Amino acid sequence: MSAESASAIQRNQVDLLDFVDWSGVECLNQSSTHSLPNALKQGYREDEGLVLESDADEQLLIYIPFNQVVKLHSIIIKGPEEEGPKTVKLFSNREHMGFSNVNDFPPSDTAVLSEDNLKGKPVILKYVKFQNVRSLTVFVEDNQSGSDITKVEKIVLCGTTVETTRKAMPGD
Repeated sequence: MSAESASAIQRNQVDLLDFVDWSGVECLNQSSTHSLPNALKQGYREDEGLVLESDADEQLLIYIPFNQVVKLHSIIIKGPEEEGPKTVKLFSNREHMGFSNVNDFPPSDTAVLSEDNLKGKPVILKYVKFQNVRSLTVFVEDNQSGSDITKVEKIVLCGTTVETTRKAMPGD
């Protein structure tokens, strides 16, 4: 892990899992037997036998809403060397995306995952693009080997919640 990513995680960054609005989470093209909770939910994502797996082809489109506004700093996407994700496009606050329109919008950031990333090294995001995030859409465009099935072992979103402060009103 680079010094930059190690120090970045320590700067009050937390796993944003507790702030996910599970009622709105979606994943398009997931296998019915290897679905998103395997990679995203606490307990499941630590079990190496459980993975998120694509179904009809290598692409996955994951929508993760939050129950409060967050600042997203980095993302960890673990996967196997061959079938792990390669090109990942991230969209901040883009709802109702599908495979038919995902390329109509510029991503907030794009990551090409390395072998180190697939083993758990965080991808540091363009922080300025992820300051007031109400939802995150993750588009896995392809995988490392070009095969028809993509496997994701673990997804961790690192960042902070946006602190809201009440301004003092005259007369307070």
